[in-house]
Amino acid sequence: MLQRPGTGIFLTFEGIDGSGKSTQARALATALQQDGRDVVLTREPGGSTGAEAIRRLLVEGTADRWSPETEILLFNAARRDHLEKTVLPALSRGAIVISDRFADSTRVYQGAARASLRPLVDQLHDLVIGFEPDMTFVIDMDAKAALSRGLARNSGEDRFEDMGADFQQALRAGFLDLARMAPDRVQVIDGARDMAAISADVLAIARRFIDGRAG
Repeated sequence: MLQRPGTGIFLTFEGIDGSGKSTQARALATALQQDGRDVVLTREPGGSTGAEAIRRLLVEGTADRWSPETEILLFNAARRDHLEKTVLPALSRGAIVISDRFADSTRVYQGAARASLRPLVDQLHDLVIGFEPDMTFVIDMDAKAALSRGLARNSGEDRFEDMGADFQQALRAGFLDLARMAPDRVQVIDGARDMAAISADVLAIARRFIDGRAG
């Protein structure tokens, strides 16, 4: 199990594909940097050289490229490298780390949406990660609308979008369930609004949390 170092703060963004979470992660990082804070913006899968190599294996190709069990192993391998190379060093120096996705995505994509695999997801997390964010923002919106937005990006990283609307709806339900199970950590943000309004809500919550930790 990895130990939390230093006085840094670890914030994560979660949500279904096309929900706008990446935009909000970038907006928060920019706003906090303008406040004069040391901020590291990163993402999963990815965020380090090794994890980025694994990312290409996970998000590109056909929907049936990997079995769910193989996906879980790949995500955990990428996450461990990301933590060792990027997240933990930044927290050690007292930075605010903002990650576009983290372990909650594996819990939902491989655990909630494929419920029989949740015990394996939890066991692997406990064995090789054992590390949680200080606060998580779930950007929530209608699954069909988010899917249309995600596919319109034509990013070449559409493997999970290609699993269809029913899968995305199961993911949305999984993230909302996660928020109910961890209300002290997970903040659900209405993503079906103007992006500036969403950013303002996220920034206000983040500033209160950061200031509270500093106090």
